[in-house]
Amino acid sequence: MQSSFLKFAVRRVINGIVTLLLLILFVFILIHAAAPNPAALARIYAGNPHAPPTEIDEIIKEYNLNAPLYVQFVDYIKDIFTGNWGIDPIYKVQESSLLFHYLPISLQIVIPGDILAAIIGILSGAVAAANRGTLKDRSIKGVYLLTWASPPFLVALVLQLIIAYYLGLLPPNGTVNPLLKAPPSYTPFPILNALIAGDWPYFISAVRHAVLPAISIAIITFGLFTRITRSSMLDAMESDYTKLAFAKGLKRNYVVYRVALRNSLIPVITLIALFFGYSVAGAVIIEDIYHYLGIGYFITQAIESLDYIAVLDFTIIIGIAVIIANFIADVLYGILDPRVKLE
Repeated sequence: MQSSFLKFAVRRVINGIVTLLLLILFVFILIHAAAPNPAALARIYAGNPHAPPTEIDEIIKEYNLNAPLYVQFVDYIKDIFTGNWGIDPIYKVQESSLLFHYLPISLQIVIPGDILAAIIGILSGAVAAANRGTLKDRSIKGVYLLTWASPPFLVALVLQLIIAYYLGLLPPNGTVNPLLKAPPSYTPFPILNALIAGDWPYFISAVRHAVLPAISIAIITFGLFTRITRSSMLDAMESDYTKLAFAKGLKRNYVVYRVALRNSLIPVITLIALFFGYSVAGAVIIEDIYHYLGIGYFITQAIESLDYIAVLDFTIIIGIAVIIANFIADVLYGILDPRVKLE
């Protein structure tokens, strides 16, 4: 059994590495398609289409842009895996340091948002399946279809208008009160740093600022969990083991919410892992609306500043997140459903 699972995991790791290399190749081709000669490519790295010739020559020499394409590609792969992603033309610091500074801030809203979406989706999907064809079922389907079809910016703006501006319950924008001093950096996550340091004013302020963006992510994503849970649970309720449980005289709520729901959670659990990678990319619009200074907001500013290198490196970050999420989803599926390992 362990040997079978190890082979299963190794195959998934190899698939992930191949996918990552293909993604890097795609980004590399995209860069050179946008700038077919060393001088044009150097201008992209400089972040200035009118960079002086002396700066262009320095960049060409630094990044070896006169070398054959295959040499540049090998160097590009080495740089990606060693964290040398170049100097950001706007901030004049390592691009990787910027990305890995802003990414944990985004995770402060993405992780709670996905967890909340999964909880709401599983509960609503279970209730809908248990009451199939009733008013409850139709109401839940109507709500999740409405939220799933709503543009993210619209959901964020409505929440911001009602909860922050009309009711005044939460801050309308920002990451934390700018008057508060940041706690020591024990971890990449500011909220966790404040918790470790016992800096309660900073912690409370950071949590309050994260609530609305996290709820926005949950609202626009919970519908998928609801639909999958409902569909999977309906299949489980038609299975032989569920019919046997009913035949034994077990109470309906026990059979529905303990037997059927428990056995229908396999695709939902794997979906949680899979959806996480996409949520990081989807946070771009949410962060821009709330002026939440995570990686999404950073990339929005990079696009407006024509910082192409930051955008392309962000593409690789999102690709890595999706690949890791796919790997976790595959492994979870293999653990929860051993039949997968035979395929």
